[in-house]
Amino acid sequence: MTSRIPCKIIPSIERTDLTVRQVRREFSQVIENHPVVIAGLARHDANSFLKKHLPKYKLELFDTTFYLTDVKQIPELRFYLAYIVQPVTGQKQTSASRLRCYPRIIYKDVSLAWRSASHFSVEDGEIWVGKGDVKRMEIDGYEQIESIEATTDLPLEMQTALEQLLSLAKRRGNGAGLLELVLRQSPPNRIPPYADFNRQRIAAQKNKRNLIHRGKPIAFFKRKNDPTSLKIVPGFEPDFSQTAILERSFSQSKLYGGKLKRFRILSTNQLIQYFFIAAPRHVWLFPPQATTTQLSSYGVRTIDVTADDDLFIPGYEYHHDEDTPRGVELYSQIPPGFAGPVCPHDEAKADASLWLNQISLINEFRRKCLVTK
Repeated sequence: MTSRIPCKIIPSIERTDLTVRQVRREFSQVIENHPVVIAGLARHDANSFLKKHLPKYKLELFDTTFYLTDVKQIPELRFYLAYIVQPVTGQKQTSASRLRCYPRIIYKDVSLAWRSASHFSVEDGEIWVGKGDVKRMEIDGYEQIESIEATTDLPLEMQTALEQLLSLAKRRGNGAGLLELVLRQSPPNRIPPYADFNRQRIAAQKNKRNLIHRGKPIAFFKRKNDPTSLKIVPGFEPDFSQTAILERSFSQSKLYGGKLKRFRILSTNQLIQYFFIAAPRHVWLFPPQATTTQLSSYGVRTIDVTADDDLFIPGYEYHHDEDTPRGVELYSQIPPGFAGPVCPHDEAKADASLWLNQISLINEFRRKCLVTK
């Protein structure tokens, strides 16, 4: 049986106090003395790739180091090129095998969460970024595969640090061509990740003592499409007392109309943590995470917290309806009947406030964390 993963409750991290020159000197020593494992096309000429794309910043969380470039931009995505450096476990150690360096793509999702892309594909010129592990369901006799997007969420302890690095970039670098160099490209019809994404997750979850609430959902809606029917398993509710609020910070978002307030909050049993964002007109939350300390080579936790995805709909979410022009696929990630006005900055998204504002957890957060007394 694999060993039990320790848990640790820590303050949110900040970038290390190193100059760009110091970061690059340290990174050069890492890649000179330890293997670099590249999933994408850059594996065929790793030296040229590494010399061309040097990092500027360093973050540290548990036993993992993240070396990051300035933020990059392509039409579909805002992202960092991240070099994730970790100790190797489960094999006889030598000086040459003690660490591994993994180039990854860390991107910003519509929910404003920073994620680690598992792979990517291109179809008819459109880029789709792989969103981690999947669940398989049978609907009307047909198997359907759906991404578990939370499996690509970077640790909540580093979300704000990644956000703050945006302000340090004088301009967004051109990220054209980087995805295929760093990530494994899949056929357009492939949704599941490749084995390297799940390998450490599978090993960690073999020990049932690592599972949160025995792998069962900690939050769910008792009635489909009813936001008032939320049920949270006792002990896993957010603790809104002052001592359980681990982070209060601020950021800016054009999409959401200005200043954002950000809160990282422990559950009452201290086994999981939540992350709420309050915009001028919206409040939503990221999927909760465990407080376990093991991260995979993609920089994400190996232990999941299972909960109903409809609890984590962002303020604006993808939505097409019957008024969508011909030739555009009809779909929505907002529950039926709850899509509001079209987002003023992105016509592919709609306001999800009609759903969010009826969720008891969000209203409790507003009362206890946002209302000044």
